[in-house]
Amino acid sequence: MKNKYIGIVLIVVGIALGFWGYDVYDSAQSQITRAFSGDTPIEAWAAMVGGAICVLIGILKLK
Repeated sequence: MKNKYIGIVLIVVGIALGFWGYDVYDSAQSQITRAFSGDTPIEAWAAMVGGAICVLIGILKLK
């Protein structure tokens, strides 16, 4: 029963991280940086990848 709660929390945190990472990726400062140098902020990728990993682990905990 405790694993299900942990799984639900991980899914919620993963979704929030994914949205935050996309928000950082799509910000005006990030768009300007990508236009001039082509670099994407590492915070955006870390949040999106971390969110996806949290969601996957949360789904596995629910099974």
